[in-house]
Amino acid sequence: MTCIIVEDQPPAQRILKKYIEDTGTLILKGTFSNALLAMEFLKSEPIDLVFLDIHLPKLSGLDFLKTLSNPPHVILTTAFSEYALESYELNVVDYLLKPFSFQRFLKAITKVSERKTGATQKEDSFDELSSPKKEIYIKSGYEHVKINIDDIHYITSDSDYTEIISANKKYVSSDPLHLWLEKLPGNTFCRIHRSYIINTDKIEKIVGNQICLKGGVKLPLGRAYKEDFMQKVLK
Repeated sequence: MTCIIVEDQPPAQRILKKYIEDTGTLILKGTFSNALLAMEFLKSEPIDLVFLDIHLPKLSGLDFLKTLSNPPHVILTTAFSEYALESYELNVVDYLLKPFSFQRFLKAITKVSERKTGATQKEDSFDELSSPKKEIYIKSGYEHVKINIDDIHYITSDSDYTEIISANKKYVSSDPLHLWLEKLPGNTFCRIHRSYIINTDKIEKIVGNQICLKGGVKLPLGRAYKEDFMQKVLK
């Protein structure tokens, strides 16, 4: 695959160049310290992949991405996690938080390869053909209460029980948190902390290590869950 680097910091440029060289499968066609130079290059030479920093002089990485009518695959490389949700909406392949390892870099490259070869189409077709559950029963005391899965905002654990929180109601269940991960659709619900599972459709924004849900709820993003969460959100 052909690629370019759009990064204004020389140390970060050097790391990316070394990682690209070590893969043996990527061909580096250029390195640019600002997005305007990269934009001019792409007008005459299409490439497969862009390693794109967010904080750039003159034009930010995200604003640059918005100007491209038919963008190549993009892997964001940044020290700031708060742009994850916006980048997801721009259909980036992956979001690498600096500093990242060569192993994590390779994982991102694999995602690009899968998109290029259409390897993920099988998964998408399965999701479309299968009929996901829309409702679920919550065992609360001696009752089984039926609720719409889409109404769930988040689930929190408090030692011996869990609380299922919707927009205007709270349900108490004796089921542990890990069991809810098995019951709920994995493409929508994600564990972000030892005490929290969230419905990713309810996310409004991500600020550092804090996730803001609709309705003004703010929940912590645990360090142990951060990388998996970012990958899931950006999938």
